[in-house]
Amino acid sequence: MKLVRKEIERNGTGQVVLIPEESEDMWHLYNLISAGDSLKSTTIRKVKEESATGSSSASKVRTVLTLSVESVEFDTIACTLRIKGRNIQENQYVKMGAYHTIDIQLNQRLTLAKLKWDIVSLDRLEMSCDPSRTADVAAVVMQEGLAHICLVTQCMTITRAKIEQNIPRKRKGSCSQHEKSLIRFYETVMQAIVRHLRFDVVKCVLLASPGFVKDQFFDYMMSEAIKQDIRVLIENKAKFLLVHASSGHRYALKEVLVDPAVTARLADTKAASEVKALDSFYHTLQNEPDRAYYGLGHVQRANDSNAIDVLMLTDELFRSSDLATRQKYVALVESVRENGGDVKIFSSLHLSGEQLGQLSGVAALLRFPLPNIESDSDDDDSD
Repeated sequence: MKLVRKEIERNGTGQVVLIPEESEDMWHLYNLISAGDSLKSTTIRKVKEESATGSSSASKVRTVLTLSVESVEFDTIACTLRIKGRNIQENQYVKMGAYHTIDIQLNQRLTLAKLKWDIVSLDRLEMSCDPSRTADVAAVVMQEGLAHICLVTQCMTITRAKIEQNIPRKRKGSCSQHEKSLIRFYETVMQAIVRHLRFDVVKCVLLASPGFVKDQFFDYMMSEAIKQDIRVLIENKAKFLLVHASSGHRYALKEVLVDPAVTARLADTKAASEVKALDSFYHTLQNEPDRAYYGLGHVQRANDSNAIDVLMLTDELFRSSDLATRQKYVALVESVRENGGDVKIFSSLHLSGEQLGQLSGVAALLRFPLPNIESDSDDDDSD
């Protein structure tokens, strides 16, 4: 997603100007736009014109409308959003208060304004505009003197850094210039990896090259990480996967990604943290039911006791047309985070999101057992 402009005040009011560039961006927009927001974009309107003789004709005109959003529909096949609402700004073709529908497509500029940009909306905005927050696979394709550091998302590959340095050829009897230049090159690549990769997000780093360049670089990087105490490299050593590539050019990454050994490893990274959290929830529910609860009432009670370790919610809860309902879940997210808990928001397009939806859409893993939640709830129901 391209963020053209962001104007959000300290009290949370404001607007952003966005351009969706990839299919993933449309899903993010679907989760960002809520009933009560205002949305401004171009649209096609059918206009009837009457001639002097009394005959009428219809034509289509392109105009800019600002709607007060009432509903949002996402067509996953056509990858478009249908925004329905009332016109709230003067327009020569559409009366104030008249209903209209704007179809948002890829590369269409839009302005989205909210009375309150809550923490969930701001997180979604930042995530959609910063691919490094969602790319769980990284790749370094290299050869002597050339390296590309890339992020691989579901829809695209983004080059975060290109390192190009002249490496003198080896000469008989003296390798000092060649070795010194190679070490400088390795050092530059290592620093670029530390600077451009978010190891809290990235689950696998493909290190690819022709010959033994990748092996020599990896040995150098780990040796220097210990000497310089670069903890992020030491702690994430197991995430590096060394594979063959025909060159250090960016196009060589395509052949790397179709390698059977690589696809087998990457299959594990697709099992996102949300899936693992849900599996852990079901396991705990079966073996330690006092540490696993679902349903808003039980989860809120657990939060009142500062007991939530992992909170899981579906994104559908934040698309509710009822503002009070949305605010209730936003307040729960803020409270759990303030208490040091982890919050995971599941996509309703994924199987894990569908499964969580069957459990009311909200569930929690607790830090410690709370056996009294069920009985307390029963007492309240009897009252």
